[in-house]
Amino acid sequence: MDLEQRVAELERRLDALEDGPSPRVGAGDFWALEGLKTQLAHEADGGVLFTGSVRLPTEERYEWQYGLLTGQLLDADWSEAAEAFAALGHAMRLRLLREILGGRRTATELAGLDDVGTSGQIYHHLRQLTAAGWLRQAGRGRYEIPGSRVVPLLVALATVQPV
Repeated sequence: MDLEQRVAELERRLDALEDGPSPRVGAGDFWALEGLKTQLAHEADGGVLFTGSVRLPTEERYEWQYGLLTGQLLDADWSEAAEAFAALGHAMRLRLLREILGGRRTATELAGLDDVGTSGQIYHHLRQLTAAGWLRQAGRGRYEIPGSRVVPLLVALATVQPV
């Protein structure tokens, strides 16, 4: 294993968090919401929290949470989010992200998939995702989703699922 691969593996391990207790997820079970409301008892406008505990098909595990006060979100410059959202606005980029989460990490592996286009097109999409922060290079021709982006990516996908 060369130095680039070893550094990339160390970075991946640093991003992955320890296993923790499984969350309770069920209809009518608002334990996370109740906890958030308790935390924000003195914040009149409230806030938003997203969190996740994820095990990928590659056996990598990620636990993550992030929250913002409503005022912080409403006062922010939303145009700064355009590039990150735009990168997710293409079906092929979403497919590449899904494949990378599933363990296909090299451009060669991705190019071997059906209906993904030419290697030039794949690299174009990989550059877009990297520029927007959804991917990072983990060695020559090797890509990964930063650990701090795994749960946010899945949260973004969850927001467009039928409720």
